[in-house]
Parts: sequence; structure tokens; C-alpha cells
Amino acid sequence: MTSKESELINIDRSVTCKVKMGSRDLVQATGKGTLVVETQHGKRYIKEVLLVPRLDENLLSVGQMMEHGYYILFGGNKAVIFDDESLNNVIAIVTMEGNRCFPLSLESITPAARKASVTEDSWMWHKRLGHLNFASMTKMQQKELVCGLPILTEVEDVCAGCASSKHHREKFDKEQAWRVSYPLELIHTNLCGPMQNESVGGNRYFITFIDDYSRMCWVYFLRNKSGALNVFKKFKAFVELQSGYKLKKLRSDRGGEYTSSEFEEFCALQGMKRQLTVAYSLQQNGVAERRNRTICEMARSMLLEKGMPITFWAEAVNTAVYIQNRCYTTSIIEKTPFEAFTGRKPGVKHLKVFGCLCYTHIPSSLRQKWDSKTGKGVFVGYGSCEKGYRVYDLKTEKIVLSRSVIFSEDRAWNWERNVMNQNHLSLNIEGGEVEGGNSVENLVAAHPDNIEHCHQNSTAGELAENIDNDNSQQSSPSSTPVKLKTLQDIYARCHMCIIEPENYQEAFGDKAWQEAMKEELEVIEKNNTWELVERPIDKPVIGVKWVYKTKFHLDGTVQKHKARLVAKGYAQKSGIDYNKTFAPVARLDTIRTLIALAAQKGWKLFQLDVKSAFLNGVLKEEVYVE
Repeated sequence: MTSKESELINIDRSVTCKVKMGSRDLVQATGKGTLVVETQHGKRYIKEVLLVPRLDENLLSVGQMMEHGYYILFGGNKAVIFDDESLNNVIAIVTMEGNRCFPLSLESITPAARKASVTEDSWMWHKRLGHLNFASMTKMQQKELVCGLPILTEVEDVCAGCASSKHHREKFDKEQAWRVSYPLELIHTNLCGPMQNESVGGNRYFITFIDDYSRMCWVYFLRNKSGALNVFKKFKAFVELQSGYKLKKLRSDRGGEYTSSEFEEFCALQGMKRQLTVAYSLQQNGVAERRNRTICEMARSMLLEKGMPITFWAEAVNTAVYIQNRCYTTSIIEKTPFEAFTGRKPGVKHLKVFGCLCYTHIPSSLRQKWDSKTGKGVFVGYGSCEKGYRVYDLKTEKIVLSRSVIFSEDRAWNWERNVMNQNHLSLNIEGGEVEGGNSVENLVAAHPDNIEHCHQNSTAGELAENIDNDNSQQSSPSSTPVKLKTLQDIYARCHMCIIEPENYQEAFGDKAWQEAMKEELEVIEKNNTWELVERPIDKPVIGVKWVYKTKFHLDGTVQKHKARLVAKGYAQKSGIDYNKTFAPVARLDTIRTLIALAAQKGWKLFQLDVKSAFLNGVLKEEVYVE
């Protein structure tokens, strides 16, 4: 308890208890707040500090500190305060004085600095939580519904992203709705789309499933409405196995994806009860309709706040559902949907601002000695099956999963000019500092003409390479090179399907496969692989078959057609026809020794391929094939 009101934040004036002093006098407390203390390890918060007027000394309760997660060890005339149960982070060491008291000197920050810091943290967490409203954020922190969320204060200023994305008409009054008593008793579902822009994965729809008991939400993305039934089958199998409950009722609108004969037949076979809305009465499916609206508003806020292309709408929707499952909702009491469904309290320490610039670690196996150890990308979500972050690689234009990521949450990528919005960049990587003076962004700033007429699909790495090559002279718009793709590059990126023959009858109709089979038979005869004899009566005979394979160049073009005549070895039985199998391989130690010797002597090394080398093997056993 303390008498200094200026040292506290978030003061609750409704607390008016009485405190009995040493003189047995009762003093009225005027409130309860939180004390912010600066330590060597950052800010620490002491909650539920009573504000008692006319108190000469500040009193710190050991029991109250332990209730708030601190650990205190007494011994050797000292008291050591630790941050957590690991006993690694020492917050303070207090020495006992002659009166057997432990005086602790705390350096509290000034109210102005504390207010600015808390306001800044509040805005940052507002963005991290997908522009969640401040009332829900404060509720999550006060009720400790998640782990890792600091003390936040509601900011009266208006968020531009929320104003442009969430502004809507006032809600209508509604009566109390009926609620179920256990998970999966009732599932709300709705399909949203089609979108004007395809997602990165080529989808135009998304479908949501909401559990009425926990308000846990699952989202799936579709190319067409016809895929709704397959998605529902996957969802039903997943949630029933994970929760141990059976899905009993399904509530949806009367869309064709839900009223098809296949969908109704599947629900009837599973024994599920259908609840369909009356025509033009979307309010009867209000839970799913309102959830889709909330998801779209949160996704739109995250996209517009970072200026991301609309093609990332699916990534934003997936991230919005991930965040909402871990945020406070008025539909359930003092729990998040994640905790209500799984029984575990979620953590939010790993949350980052959607669309921010980030740097992923490149494994040593994918780079050379002096290559950069990081790749620049944009954060687009969280892994569903993997414990990592989803990052859009700006160089390869693909989404990768990584757990070693450095985030720059206050920066964004300029998608129109393919540069970072801020020119200066300073990162502490591997103990060294990388200054923005040598970055791609500063090179771009020195050559603005190159940016104006650069091809829209060029990446930052390609842009820096073009500028370095032309660094000696100023480039004009007419001389700026335009990056074009050849037909081979386009064909290499296409999903081409080469159908290889399954048997001799299919291959015989193609001249290319005829030449490949003819070449294989000539090699077999040249190596004297077999001798033609009469079919023995008392010996097992193994059949043969043709195996066909198409070889390609690196650019995707066909290199050759390869045909092999192989014996059906699976017809032989171990212990009867053979005792053991083996394959001669080159010993790597021998190859390394040969290469080291050639390097020391300065010899030249040549590589060759012995065609059909496997036909040179000598068999001691008699094997008959037909």
C-alpha cells in the first residue's frame, strides 16, 4: 500500500476498504491501482496496491508478491526477488537492517513517461490482436484469460484502420437466445463469397463453422461452392476426434451448397439434425452471419493498415480466425473460445502485427558460405499444423513456414514500388548491427528514376542488382531495362503432366518409346545378358515387364524416353530362391580420398556414366526368365 497517488496507474476508485494501522486506528483506503517499476530486465507491475492517505512509508506484502507470480528467497540476512520459478532472473536483492526490516528502493517511472509507454503498448497490441476493441483487450488482461498480455489502457483516439473497416449502422435490439450445454451440440455455418479477387492459392470462397457452446471457429477456403460437402466431411471428422463429442445439429441458410441432395443424404446417414433458415431471414443464422462480418472487418483492417494487396485476403481471414479464437467474447463468461473448447488457456506472446516486414533465417544447407543468412519477407499468419510463422518470401514469391523470424512490426512493404516504406533500417543480428546505409532501400532512394519505371513484378533483390550494375551513371527512363520472361521460364512454372505408358501395348503406339525399347534390347544382346534355351519343366520361371520413364532437362523440356526390361523379382521367395540381396555402391571415404589426392597432385578429374552397368553383373545361380 502507498499514499502516493502519482505512482499508480489504472486506479479503481470503487475499492473503499479500511486499513488498521499500528496504532489500531482505521484509515479509509481511497482506491486500488497498479505500480509500475523499472528494473534491469524491463518494466515490472505490482498489482492491487491500495491507495491509503497519510501513510508515511510504502508497504510491500510478501504474500501478495507471491500471488502475482514472483518468487522470494530469504537467507543470509538477504531477500532475493526472482521473476519466475526458474530462479534465473533476479529482480532485486534486499539486505536486512538492524530493525529486522527489508527496505527496498524502487525507481518508479514518471507518470507522463508511463502514460506514453502504456499508450504506445496499447496501440501495438491493438494491431497485434487484429485491431481488437480495447474493451475486450482490457477484459483479457484483467481476467488473465491469456498469458503474456501486459497492462493496457483504453485510448480515446480513433484508429484509422478500424474507422475505415468497421464503421456500420447501430445494432437492433434482440431477445435472449437459447444456448447449448456441451461442445458440438450445435454448429453454425455460413459460406462467404465469391470474392472479386482470387487468393494466393486460387480460392474465391471461405466457409466457417462455429461451435455454439464455445464459439470456437474453423475456416476453410474453396475454389467453388461445390466443395462445401467435402470440406464439411473433413471438419466433422476432425472436431469429433479432437473433442470426443458427436456433432448433433447443423444450422445454416438455404444456400444451394447446403440443400443439395448429396449434403442432405450425408447428414441423414450420420443422424444429424438440420436447422435451415426461412427464406430471406438471415437473422435466424445470426451467429454465423455476424461472425463472417467480424472476420471480414478484422481482415480488412489488417490489409488496409499495412497497404497489402487484396490477393492476400485468405491469409488475412485465416489470421483473423486464429486471433478471434484467442480473444475475449461476450458470448461466454471469463473464457476465450480456445479455452472453452480445449480446456487450455491460450498464450499471446507469439502474436505479431499482420503484414509487417520480417526476416526469415535461411538454413545453412540452402546457402553458401558468404551468402546472406536472412531472407526478406512479409508476415502473413501462423502455422496450423506446424509451430511457426507463415511468411511471404519477397524473392521467390512463395509462402514459407519458419520459426526463426526477426520482426519489424512498425515497418511495411511498399507493394506498388516493391521497396520498404522506411529507408533507414537498423537490426541487431548475430551480435552485429546492420545499418540502412548499405541496404537496398537506400540504394533505391539514390536512384528514384529506376523505381518509377521498374517492372511491377521485380523483387527488391533484383532491383538492387540492376542499380549496382548501373551505379556509375544516371539511368534514364528510356534506358531502364525491363525484365521479361521467356517461354521456357513460363513453361517451367506451369503444372505440366506427362503421362507415361503403363504396359507394352500403350508404349508400342508411340515411336519414341519404340526407339527406347529397341535401344534397351540392343544393349541386352550386346552384354550377353541371357542365353535362349528351352523352357525347363522342373525349374521356376520368372516373368519380365517393361518400365517406362521420361527424363527432363532443368528447363522442363523432355531430355529422353527411357525404357528398361526388368525381371519380376517379387515372384521369388526368400530362403527358397535366394538367401540375401545386396547392391554394390561406391564407398564415400574412397571418393573423398581420391578427390583429396587429385587436389594435392593437381590432377584433372573426369566423370563418366557407364550405361547399363547393372547388366555386367555375374550370377552364380541359374535364373530363368520368359
